[in-house]
Amino acid sequence: MPIVVFVLAVAVFAQGTSEFMVSGLLEPIAADIGISLGAAGLLTSLFAAGMVVGAPVMAVAAGRLPLRYSAAGFLALFGVAHVVGAVATGFPLLLATRIVAAVANAGFLAIALAALPRLVGPSAVGRATSVVVSGVTVACIAGVPAGTLLGQLWGWRCAFWAVAVVSAALLVPVFVLVGRAADNAEHAGGQALSMRGEWAVVRQRPVLVAVVAGVLVNAATFAGFTYLGTITAAVSSDRWAPIALALFGIGSFAGVTLTGRYCDRYRERIITGGTIGLVGVWLLAALTAHTLIGVLALAAVVGAVAFGVGSTLIATIVQAAAPTAPRIAGALATTAFNIGAVLGPVAAGLVVDRAGHATAALWCGVAFTAAAVGAALVGRAASPAEPDMVEAR
Repeated sequence: MPIVVFVLAVAVFAQGTSEFMVSGLLEPIAADIGISLGAAGLLTSLFAAGMVVGAPVMAVAAGRLPLRYSAAGFLALFGVAHVVGAVATGFPLLLATRIVAAVANAGFLAIALAALPRLVGPSAVGRATSVVVSGVTVACIAGVPAGTLLGQLWGWRCAFWAVAVVSAALLVPVFVLVGRAADNAEHAGGQALSMRGEWAVVRQRPVLVAVVAGVLVNAATFAGFTYLGTITAAVSSDRWAPIALALFGIGSFAGVTLTGRYCDRYRERIITGGTIGLVGVWLLAALTAHTLIGVLALAAVVGAVAFGVGSTLIATIVQAAAPTAPRIAGALATTAFNIGAVLGPVAAGLVVDRAGHATAALWCGVAFTAAAVGAALVGRAASPAEPDMVEAR
């Protein structure tokens, strides 16, 4: 795997750390800025919304730029947003920096995913996608706790500065390595379609099915993950909640890594079998959520299966869309992921409020993945001529 893929993964790690660490810094931010805890929560919800809107918009805006300039530009904008956020004294400015950071994050991820077929070749897109997505899972395991700890020890602004420093350190490697890896592919490319012509790819059944399944699988993932800490605390004590979240992160990293090894050879089997298995995993998690051992064990299992299937769907979207829509393929994958990240917690919140207990969020996972099974089966039935396994290089 080219080193440029790992550089992109480190950048995604920094961005994923920023996205999730704020949830652990809401109280000190609220106290320092002088706002309510509820108002501080907008820093996380608007970040997610910015990711949804930012991916397609930024893909269009940067679609005609050379790859090295768009990737480095988004990374630089992301870092600058954190510098401004670190020195902000008012809530409106801080909120604005989170929106800008979300848009830059979405743009970078969309560009990075869309570039993978050119950087590694079509036959290795699945494995390369798993490496890039693993940046998010490592952020959950190590980056978010580290960012939260920095905020607790030296103030929340220190955590923002740390993300800005990492982003700045990656600017030159991203510019040089991405440009070098993409140059030959750029010269070998054919005549580019218009941007409007690229958006027509959404009407293609394989792309549409993968996008729908991706939204549903990720909605299930974030519906359960949002309430995992609350569920754990309800059956034990608050001290076990970080352990459950860490197990989920470890499981997700393992799932992404394992499926990445076989995604390019057994993509259809992973998606179909994985979504069916995921229904059972969510069902078992819901049925055992009244015991601590059940919550801890299923946290790791759910993380592994959910992120394994989710990363495979991301790779599928990119690979299916890239031949006719190379500039927006990554935006489609990023948008699907983040629509699920918004839809899942919203739906789970409504269900939890009505049921009166957090375990109801796990039943949302069952429902979302059951719908994803339907989408995956439709896609498999619609392409009987496509081989289930291709020869490994």
